Amino acid sequence: MPETDTSDDAPPNDELPDATVERAERLTRLARDAVDDAEADAYREERAELLADHDFTARVREEDTGSTLVLHPDEWVEDGTIRTDRIEDTDRAVEVSLSGPGNPDEWEEVEDHNRELTQRVREAHGDVHGDNADAFADFMGNHYARPMESATSGEVEEFLAEYFPRNAWPTEKQRTVVEESIDLVFEVADE
Repeated sequence: MPETDTSDDAPPNDELPDATVERAERLTRLARDAVDDAEADAYREERAELLADHDFTARVREEDTGSTLVLHPDEWVEDGTIRTDRIEDTDRAVEVSLSGPGNPDEWEEVEDHNRELTQRVREAHGDVHGDNADAFADFMGNHYARPMESATSGEVEEFLAEYFPRNAWPTEKQRTVVEESIDLVFEVADE
């Protein structure tokens, strides 16, 4: 099954738009990082509602190499089990790795995406937040080769505790608002 390519405006398949795939991935990561079961359930419910609009569902496949989010048509499932006899075209499904760094071969597309996002933060919220978003883009691109909005809470903590103070050379004003800046990155990505 193909992994989604968010580097252009084309949807990963004819049925599921890029924005839906990206939002489903973000909700899945939030559910995994949630501090309590109710919060995790709320994120999974929001993901289910998002995908239901396209007659799709989600599951997370766990393997030795890591976790993969699989988005596939509802019609493939009966009583919670995927029925292989109902699968005519595997290209209808989308897989997104949830483990480790993204694909280093796609670094340039990730970099372009992250820089466009930082520019939107800068235009909407000013240079201080824009500079912090740029530092976060450097971190996510160079360390994980993934879009900023795919960051887990652990990766955000790593950025705030380790990368930002040591590598970003932040001003006092930047240090004061960095957590708000990261929140703004996620807000702008969801617009």
